[in-house]
Amino acid sequence: MERTRRVRDGLRRRHLHEALFKGFGLAAIIAALGFVAILFTDVLIKGIPAFTQANLHLEATFDPAIIDVGPAPVRTAGQSDADFRAASLGWQRDVALLNWNKVVEASLRAAAPAGFEIDSRQILTVAETNARHVLREMFVNDPSLLGQTIKVDLLASANADNWVKGNIDRELGDAQQQLSAPARALIDIFEENGTISMGFAWSIFTNVDSRAAPASAGLAGAFMGSLFMMVIVILLAVPIGVASAIYLEEFAPKSRLTDLIEVNINNLAAVPSIVFGLLGAAVFINYFKLPLSAPLAGGLVLTLMTLPTIIIATRGALQGVSPALRQAALGMGASKTQMVFHHVLPVTFPSILTATIIGVAQALGETAPLLLIGMNAFVASIPATPLDQATALPVQIYLWQANENRNFFEARTSAAILVLLGFMILLNAIAILLRTRLERRA
Repeated sequence: MERTRRVRDGLRRRHLHEALFKGFGLAAIIAALGFVAILFTDVLIKGIPAFTQANLHLEATFDPAIIDVGPAPVRTAGQSDADFRAASLGWQRDVALLNWNKVVEASLRAAAPAGFEIDSRQILTVAETNARHVLREMFVNDPSLLGQTIKVDLLASANADNWVKGNIDRELGDAQQQLSAPARALIDIFEENGTISMGFAWSIFTNVDSRAAPASAGLAGAFMGSLFMMVIVILLAVPIGVASAIYLEEFAPKSRLTDLIEVNINNLAAVPSIVFGLLGAAVFINYFKLPLSAPLAGGLVLTLMTLPTIIIATRGALQGVSPALRQAALGMGASKTQMVFHHVLPVTFPSILTATIIGVAQALGETAPLLLIGMNAFVASIPATPLDQATALPVQIYLWQANENRNFFEARTSAAILVLLGFMILLNAIAILLRTRLERRA
């Protein structure tokens, strides 16, 4: 009886320990999912409002008294291309020297109630500072607008956008407000009569970053920079990493040299990313003289950082193939190369593809190595080639997070995070889709 009681007590303790272990594991999973949910909820709450933006619906008059410039040059018979281009550039230069702020001011005053008192400096704070450039480009593209009044949609300023969205405490005194009292009153009037309305913020996707006109700042330049870098990573890291893994796992002789290589690859996978940034700055920027802040340099740095991950994952996939498959292929008369490429490698394609996409997605979110090769520079253009100066999505998030206009850029930073997460989810979705198709074929 005593022995039976001890056995039962032992079983109860083991069952209790098992239940506790399961409970702690479940609690850990719930806690992890809870923290992830909190993170995503916070980003969504802050970022979604940034995808809407205040727009001004005005009637702009291209007053000849303000736009005092001669007619656009017309090409004459016998005029060379160089002469016509020089005449056109000279006319555009004269147009750019005009005071287009007066056109913007006149449009705003025309929309304001009769007798509303506000000075020129204050009323111009309602519209984004690049409004004058928008009107100027419209006139350059169509000089026949001179003397006409047309309806135009212009972005409201970042401060006006904050005021409309309620990001600014309206109870603060004038000294603590970013807009003057007349400007705030005019914005309220515009909001009531429909002159200001909220619309989708296409500028986030179509414009580059801007310091002079923050309301028009966008991610187009950073997106193209990241895209160029990911293309470089895929073209270099994937074939080199997979080929290296195949050689080390299937063909390399077992020796101290290969053991040393394997140890170093495993160590490189744990090296902080900032170290790769230092290596890239020393080798690619200082030694090979690649352009500073170019996607080519960034892509090469991220390639070095991604290679160990792809090599380790590919070797793990190759090790997971049953030895019976290799023996069967060799037994049927296949050479070792045929056995590897015709029988072993096709089986591992899904795992290799998944590991590759995960490595590329990890590289997409890296910031530290890119900062060290100068990709935190302000670039106001979309890169056309990997050699052009550019920034990247994670670096753009870093720059916006540090912007002094916190009321506006805090939401826009969260919106940029959502765009980056969307890009990474897209990469993972492609990996899952391709893996599913390859598994079906296998």
